[in-house]
Amino acid sequence: MSSTQISTASNLQGPNASTSAGNSANQYFTNLYTIDLSVSADVNDALIGFFGEYAGNPIAGKNLAGAVLYAAKAQNIDPMTILDNFTKLPSSQLNSYILAFLNSTRVPTSSLGVRTTATTSPLITRTILV
Repeated sequence: MSSTQISTASNLQGPNASTSAGNSANQYFTNLYTIDLSVSADVNDALIGFFGEYAGNPIAGKNLAGAVLYAAKAQNIDPMTILDNFTKLPSSQLNSYILAFLNSTRVPTSSLGVRTTATTSPLITRTILV
């Protein structure tokens, strides 16, 4: 998989149109969750241990560790450097930094942990109140 595809937060590759089997929708979606990512067992265990303790739940910790691994790969950053930086942060700031790190690789249509309030036009508000 090319690095440009990961940086656009896509898990899909287009089918190979040069083969007859490449035209099926099944082949188009077979790349779901198959982004090539390999780290050593030590790195994997360190991330899962840290985020499992942070989340207070081993399953949530494993999922969060996976998200951080994919975000680190998308930015070509060593996952242990990210973990080292997170361990140096006070616990009160850790949540904000994790959100900022994970949002840095997301498509601009949504953000994790960001709450937006809908703004209503004054003309619509006036119409409703009258």
